[in-house]
Amino acid sequence: MSSILIIYLFAALLLSFAIGYFQYFYSVKNKTVVNYVLLVLRSLGFFMLFVLLINPKIKTTEIDNVKPVLSILIDNSKSIAYFKDTSSVNSFVNQLQNDNLLNDKFTIKTYYFDDDLSIRDSLNFLGNNTNISKAITQANSLYDNEIAPIVLLSDGNQTVGNDYSFTNSNQPIYPVVFGDTTVYTDLKINQINVNKYSYLNNKFPVEVLLNYEGNESVTSKFKIFNKSNNVVFSKQLRFSATENSKSLTANLTSLQEGVQYYRTSLQKVEGEKNIKNNVKNFSIEVIDEQTKILLLSSVLHPDIGAFKKAIESNKQRKVDVFLIDNFKKEINDYQLVILFEVNKKFKNIIDAVKSTKSNYLLVSGVNTDWNFINQNELGFRKNFINQTESYNADYNSAFQTYYQKDIGFSQFPPLQDQFGEIKILKEHQTLLNQNINGVSTQQPLLITSEENNQKTSVLFGQGIWKWRANSFLSTNSFQDFDSFIGNLIQYLSSNKKRNRLDVQAEKLFTANSNVVFNAFYTDKNYKFDNRASLEILITNIESKETFALPFSLDNNNYKTSIQNLPSGSYTYKVTVLGQNINRYGSFKITDFEIEAQFTRANAEKLQQLANKTKGKHYHKNEFENLKQELLGNSSYYTIQNVKLKEKNLIDWKWILFLIVALFSAEWFIRKYYGKI
Repeated sequence: MSSILIIYLFAALLLSFAIGYFQYFYSVKNKTVVNYVLLVLRSLGFFMLFVLLINPKIKTTEIDNVKPVLSILIDNSKSIAYFKDTSSVNSFVNQLQNDNLLNDKFTIKTYYFDDDLSIRDSLNFLGNNTNISKAITQANSLYDNEIAPIVLLSDGNQTVGNDYSFTNSNQPIYPVVFGDTTVYTDLKINQINVNKYSYLNNKFPVEVLLNYEGNESVTSKFKIFNKSNNVVFSKQLRFSATENSKSLTANLTSLQEGVQYYRTSLQKVEGEKNIKNNVKNFSIEVIDEQTKILLLSSVLHPDIGAFKKAIESNKQRKVDVFLIDNFKKEINDYQLVILFEVNKKFKNIIDAVKSTKSNYLLVSGVNTDWNFINQNELGFRKNFINQTESYNADYNSAFQTYYQKDIGFSQFPPLQDQFGEIKILKEHQTLLNQNINGVSTQQPLLITSEENNQKTSVLFGQGIWKWRANSFLSTNSFQDFDSFIGNLIQYLSSNKKRNRLDVQAEKLFTANSNVVFNAFYTDKNYKFDNRASLEILITNIESKETFALPFSLDNNNYKTSIQNLPSGSYTYKVTVLGQNINRYGSFKITDFEIEAQFTRANAEKLQQLANKTKGKHYHKNEFENLKQELLGNSSYYTIQNVKLKEKNLIDWKWILFLIVALFSAEWFIRKYYGKI
């Protein structure tokens, strides 16, 4: 308690006594016992009132001991069960969680992972994929800037994600190896690379990567079977300890339109324990035509390459690029025209587009001649000034032309265009709005329009190549950006009557995978209808077993999913209840289980991870060694946080109650003895 506070309280006591004394003793001739009682009540009442006004506080010091966190990441995938090591994992986890010395030194946090990190009540070892890299990254983000070593319990076999042995970790990692570490002779179809689409009567390449583990030289035959179980490719192969991988390329012919399924097989060799990884399936969709797209530009720009690569990521599309001065063909040869940085040289092209009602995408930028565009009455105009502005993107969730998810548009770099107000003079839909320096302007950045059987779109800004690069940096893939451009191109290049119900689904799934269906439904005006009830009827072609599932609303989209379907071929029918609107399709589930493809634990890669993160790797029977390492490591120490806090010495509610009680008692006594 500070000295100034003591002075205040002492002064309050003297003042309170002086007030009471003046009231009941000063100039009072007949002093009785009642005067003393009233003096005490008056003095205490005023003293409590002064204390309430002073509100005395004291400063206290609290010491908070923060123990380091021990994160236990447990592999909950099916591969642990295939190795018959579930009891060993459970036992090791119990030892870590219940050890008194470890609990004294660490705050123990337990997490389970398969394709994602989670907290569950118990292990079930039912994960269909293993993503060790993602689990480590998520654990690091949970305890950033804290002391939090990681104990990783796994067989080291990852099925999805980045190579975890190269993962950057802020924390030391202590992998504990579970599963069989014995090296068996094993042949494996490691990966199949094939395009999603091919054209009728064309050849398409199939790249196959094969691996071998073993010390002896072996011979095997690789085959590819079509859906009629006929061999369409075959090759004899020889493997050895030094020549343990092969890369094959088979050129197959697409003879039938539609989705075609193929099965690859690698002949078993003597002593091979696991033959599930000797078989793998793939599919390809054969189409009968190719979409041709024309890109005309007045300048050379990186956006041209970005558009071409994104569009041609779908092999059923081909982009021809010309500078406007060099184009001598007819636009009628193309299903879509992309007009980049339009100026007066585009006069003949604009006239042809308007007369033939050709679909087009116009991309403006710093070199666009807006006077020329405004004069041609394309349904939009810009009141511009000769000043460049940077425009970020705001995603419009109310966009209803087609389904497009938000791929992080607001995080993309800004596009460049001339500054000015945009006026849209025809009915349109806005997918992206302009955002300038964090302020949403409600001015369009990307629009679509459909009028008189002509589909058009305008992107008000150049620099979209940065979006593609940024998307790759964020997701390690161009897929999200390419799908965004692909959806736009698909809408613009199609002259078919628009369907009110569209369904999106993959054609081939592996066993135990999550089968997801997305549906987009509109009303008669082609506006997204969120009032509809959609249902999917799935039929197993072999057993004729059927079952129905409802769709749930997911933003501007309907979605449903199902797990644990048995392998086989299926058809589906999506129906809008109460409407005569249906869509049909098919898919196939293979008996390929990726978690069953491993013959042994990957102890080598787990050791690489430990070495890279300055940890140590252990085996499942080395709990005591791991314990001693964790307890003996002086870098895992408890941090003392000293906090200085102020506490009130009084409870104002009780003081207020006491003040009222004292003054009330004084009043009643004075009233009783006739002093009022």
